[in-house]
Order: sequence, then C-alpha cells, then structure tokens
Amino acid sequence: MKVSSKPEDIIVTYSLGSCVGITIYDPEIRVGGMAHCMLPISRLDPQKAKENPIMFTDTGVPALIQAVLNLGGSRRRLVAKVAGGASPLNDNGMFKIGERNYTVVRKVLWKNDILIASEEVGGTAARTLYLFLDTGRTVIRSGGVEREL
Repeated sequence: MKVSSKPEDIIVTYSLGSCVGITIYDPEIRVGGMAHCMLPISRLDPQKAKENPIMFTDTGVPALIQAVLNLGGSRRRLVAKVAGGASPLNDNGMFKIGERNYTVVRKVLWKNDILIASEEVGGTAARTLYLFLDTGRTVIRSGGVEREL
C-alpha cells in the first residue's frame, strides 16, 4: 500500500492477476493511495494478516481508506476504482480467488459508504494499475494497451 499527497507522484502496482488493485482518491485536496490485495479474507492466516494487513482484502481496503483519511481526505469525496480480480490460471472456478477478492472489495467499500466510480475486473489477463496524484487519473495497462479507468 502506498498513499501520497504529492501531486508529482504516480503510484503503480504490477501484475494484478487474481489480486485486486484499489485506488482511493480525494479530488478536492488531491490525496490518494493504492492497495494491492492478494487474498480475500484475513482469517485464512491471522498471523500473516497481523504482519501484513494489506495482503488481505478485508483488512487492506479499510487500511487504505484510513491512510487516505489520515492525509486529510474526506470520506464523502473519496473516489474508488478497482482493477484485477481475474482468473489468470484458469483454475476451473475451483478457488475463485479473483472473484472473491472483488466481492470483498465491494462489500468493504459499501460498508464505508464509498461507491466504485469505475472498475475493470475479471477475465484472464494480468493488469498494471497507475494512479496519478495530480489529477486522480487512473490508467490500466494490459496486453500492451493502456486505457483510462
């Protein structure tokens, strides 16, 4: 997880497969951050969750929201965007890690009264996610193609 209030910063996370990337941005004061969560539920491994809460979606998303609020962001102005949640290994739906990560993101954001402004989830392709702190612009790169989220 990374948060910033420096307009010149660009936060990037690579190789979003079944993991989910979440950006939270306050457009009025231009602070924001990004989390890259690997697994949906922290109770799978409480020790790892204690050491690295961002690893799990149910603890990582609240930590990201709080970190942005700590930089002065206002909950009512926060803009959330989500990418990832794919099934890159075609596990025949056995574990559905990507789908479960996305479900937990939606639930945590909903509990915090934050709507998802845009998203690109599912499929089989890996994605790279960028957040530009000067504008809040969020870009996805996948398969050599960039598009705004």
